[in-house]
Amino acid sequence: MSFSPEWLRLREAADHRSRSLVLARRLKTYFSDHNAVTVYDLGSGLGSNLRGTYRWLPRRQHWVLVDYDASLLAAARDEIERWADKVSPTQGIIDAEKDGRSLKIEFRCRDLVADPAPWEGERPNLVTAAALFDLVSAGWITRFTRAVATSGAAFYTVLTHDERAVWVPRHWADADVKAAFESHFGGDKGFGASAGGDATRLIAEMLEKDGYKVERGQSPWTLGAQDRALIASIADGWAAAVRETGRVSEADLTEWLASRRGAGTECVIGHEDLLALPPRL
Repeated sequence: MSFSPEWLRLREAADHRSRSLVLARRLKTYFSDHNAVTVYDLGSGLGSNLRGTYRWLPRRQHWVLVDYDASLLAAARDEIERWADKVSPTQGIIDAEKDGRSLKIEFRCRDLVADPAPWEGERPNLVTAAALFDLVSAGWITRFTRAVATSGAAFYTVLTHDERAVWVPRHWADADVKAAFESHFGGDKGFGASAGGDATRLIAEMLEKDGYKVERGQSPWTLGAQDRALIASIADGWAAAVRETGRVSEADLTEWLASRRGAGTECVIGHEDLLALPPRL
């Protein structure tokens, strides 16, 4: 499954401000005695997770951005070159500087369905992802967490869907629309039946069995007047998904969508972050 660059750009500011600061600070503390880190970012899209995480990591960072969509990886390269303070691009790699940090960035096109551990014998210090694990299956999560534990890497994921959603003002169709949306969310997104709102719990349980110390933190989008374009896009996406289920009449769905796209709409869309630190040997 791939997302449009327009959607990824639209959500980036909300993603960054919504992260759990408690977990981000825990991440910073964990790597405080490292001079350098190697980070694998799975389902990297336009590189938003790198831009949201780099400030919590040591001065020298080697990032490997992994995505199935080669066009997104090419767009990510362009986004990073515009964002960095200084950049020296070469084929397949960017050497960049941002806020006093040195970033070596690679771009790898890989099929994560077939290989949930694309570090190919390397031993990354950190494996990370944003808004990915609610789209994968429970079986895939089992394979992935086993590979992470075998590598001994720390694991940090942000903005995983957790099924909480509140729309303001209330609309009489909210409950029916939400139920239909969650039903659609649990469908196959390319990895098998999606774990959806169970993803964070499954990851936590599996890594805890391997001795990891796991912490979870809420990271909801809290969206208001300044986020009208994002709210409208979310409402459009919900309506499209609900329409595919056939569980809400077209008339009711059309009325709900018109209300949600109107001025004055606010919403809280729930997400959860997770940080898992390996056992000390």
